[in-house]
Amino acid sequence: MPKRTNDPDPESFLPLTPTVFDILLTLVDGELHGYAIMQEVSGRLLPGTLYRALMRLLESGLVEGSDQRPDPELDDERRRYYRLTDLGRRVIEAEAQRLAEQVRAARAKKLLSNPKRA
Repeated sequence: MPKRTNDPDPESFLPLTPTVFDILLTLVDGELHGYAIMQEVSGRLLPGTLYRALMRLLESGLVEGSDQRPDPELDDERRRYYRLTDLGRRVIEAEAQRLAEQVRAARAKKLLSNPKRA
């Protein structure tokens, strides 16, 4: 599919803050509500930080709200679910590639050891 000319360049969002990277990374596997995102990042985010970041991500088009719900008996109707947009997926992929290149550079400078090979 050809890229639309009005699509933002994913690289224009880089580098991501650690908070934004953590949020987008948790959404790679699918939709989650805010509390589940907080649990996934193991307490590295306070609720206020999470929800401010989510609002910015919604405004920038990297995530979107979802109306889909799991079984209503297993869910609270007040929860709001979030998912990556296509742009959000391209941005997190670009950031992961950027970080991988930094790790390669650190290894080349012998700041990190090479991973053990199986």
